Amino acid sequence: MRIASLLPSATEIVCLLGLDDRLVGVTHECDYPEAARRKPVLTASVLEHAGVSSAAIDLHIREQVHQGSSIYRLDRDLLEQLNPDLILTQELCDVCAVSYAEVQAAVRAIFGERQVVSLEPTSLEEIFESVLLVGQLTGTEGRATEAVAELRARVGQVAERMNRATHRPRVYCMEWLDPPYTAGHWVPEMVALAGGQEQLGPLHQPSHTLEWDEIRAYQPEVLVLMPCGYNVAETLERYHAAQLPEWWGTLPAVQNGRVYAVNGSAYFNRPGPRIVDGLEILAQVLHPAVGVRELSADMALQIQ
Repeated sequence: MRIASLLPSATEIVCLLGLDDRLVGVTHECDYPEAARRKPVLTASVLEHAGVSSAAIDLHIREQVHQGSSIYRLDRDLLEQLNPDLILTQELCDVCAVSYAEVQAAVRAIFGERQVVSLEPTSLEEIFESVLLVGQLTGTEGRATEAVAELRARVGQVAERMNRATHRPRVYCMEWLDPPYTAGHWVPEMVALAGGQEQLGPLHQPSHTLEWDEIRAYQPEVLVLMPCGYNVAETLERYHAAQLPEWWGTLPAVQNGRVYAVNGSAYFNRPGPRIVDGLEILAQVLHPAVGVRELSADMALQIQ
């Protein structure tokens, strides 16, 4: 079987199942594991991010989506050359990957009929179900079952330890810095399991913009910066360049030095196996005394 992955999380799932040798093509954002970096790249972004403000990027994306244009290009010629039997993609978010409609149209034009599977998780359990589904599609059900059992066990261990927490702080997970976005889908669930409460993010629903005054009224005790697509260093750069309200420094999280930059791209934005690492990172950030795991600087960094 020849597999093309048009989603970084799907690439991680395929490699988790030991199928990297069958992976013939990936996206330009597939940077993990290392084997994925050596695969032919099927997509490219039409946006230039370097030196562009978060507000300008958000505006450009909104304009592209409003006009019905994709912010990604799919290399149809390369797709035809690679000749995959199975193509993994998604319909969940037009900002996260090449649109499902574009993939379908390309496949029909090139091949007529090929197996195109859309992975649509909105919760932790659905992420695990995606792993099981890829296992079924690729004949690796046993490995998928073992991997999911291990992931669920780690989630259970975090939840058990965090049940002892005497205080569950108000947390705001910031998926974009300007304008401010909530972090939806699985992130509020992760916060709850990690011993906090996230009341701004919509559980199992898409993220959305907030008014700055909503954040002020919420008075978060912990701020976790996880802008979509950025690592810790990039998040720090964006945070220091952001036009924050003058009252930002009065928030309890800022006053008490509980503002954290995390690697959103690796551990929070992608619905793949490393989402459990993200849960462990959150638990350590919210309740450091419990000692769930040691954090490296490329996972999370306390910045204020």
